[in-house]
Amino acid sequence: MSESQVGFIGLGLIGGSIAKAIKAKYPNSKITAFDLNEQALEQACSERVVDIVSYAVDDSFRTCDIIFLCTPVSCNITYLNTLKTLIKPSCILTDVGSVKSNIHEKIIEFDLEEYFIGGHPMAGSEKIGYENAMAHLIENAYYVITPSSRVSQEKIDFYKNFVATLGSIPLVLDYKEHDYVTAAISHLPHIIASSLVNLVEKKDSNEQIMKNIAAGGFKDITRIASSSPVMWQQICLSNQQNISLLLHDYIEELNYAKELIDSSSCQEIYDMFDQAREYRNSITNSSLGPIKKIYELYCDIIDEAGGIATIATILAGNHISIKNIGIIHNREFVDGVLRIEFYDEEASKRALGLLKKHRYTVHER
Repeated sequence: MSESQVGFIGLGLIGGSIAKAIKAKYPNSKITAFDLNEQALEQACSERVVDIVSYAVDDSFRTCDIIFLCTPVSCNITYLNTLKTLIKPSCILTDVGSVKSNIHEKIIEFDLEEYFIGGHPMAGSEKIGYENAMAHLIENAYYVITPSSRVSQEKIDFYKNFVATLGSIPLVLDYKEHDYVTAAISHLPHIIASSLVNLVEKKDSNEQIMKNIAAGGFKDITRIASSSPVMWQQICLSNQQNISLLLHDYIEELNYAKELIDSSSCQEIYDMFDQAREYRNSITNSSLGPIKKIYELYCDIIDEAGGIATIATILAGNHISIKNIGIIHNREFVDGVLRIEFYDEEASKRALGLLKKHRYTVHER
């Protein structure tokens, strides 16, 4: 793999992050990339992530050992007919789409099963584009692999190992099972977040009181509503049946909650929250899912000049990098509080211990 040739059709957030991860792990690999966004290609070249820029899916992909399809779900399919005439027998064709059924069906139609291993890195961000790509985005994340029925075991084993070397956790699933699972734990949450934001906008006053006082809880569960509308439009249309089925079940859950509240069912309301709390707390706290964990602390501070600078100096003096920092004006805390966001869990834990050592009161989320 160290000197392999890898092709990317699409170089956005996920494609760009995988390309950066490959270049970091295998610096001698040669990466060929095509994207409609020429600015992204220029940036990738300037960063020495991409070696060969292609302005079409053409002969420049003929020598690739792996080709990644990283455009929106429906767009990936449009390249299959061209790729069929280009890829060599040993090549692995893969994608990174969060819906697998439609591309697997097209792979069968185009007689490309011996090449295709579907892929879905369960990682992402509310940000989009190559400019936000990070080599570590897929680290410690599940990377679902959905092999075609006719692809060789040798290729499957190679690809599983390759994914693992990039820091991800390979998980092999049937493509139909994948689409049902991701509809529940990825697609449905995005729909819920977006619909909740839209509800608040519609119900808010002209003075936008709801928007202005929206605090941690609301922002936590709606953060993913900032994701690409084009991508989520494509996902909803591509995984329509599974999403519709689960939306029906979720609406029934909401109706049940409404019934409990309308009837003042004291014990049942408690049980609803208690059951959810128990199950939620049993889920691992590491960032293995499609919605990335935010590493943040909330630190009580006195509203005085230099308060933020003092904390920033303490952290910087101990080589702890801050991703974001700011006063929370409307929050679920009694005292003034400073929100500090970090790049990773290790930095967050070190900061927690350090600030407590300096006698700050620190809250974890």
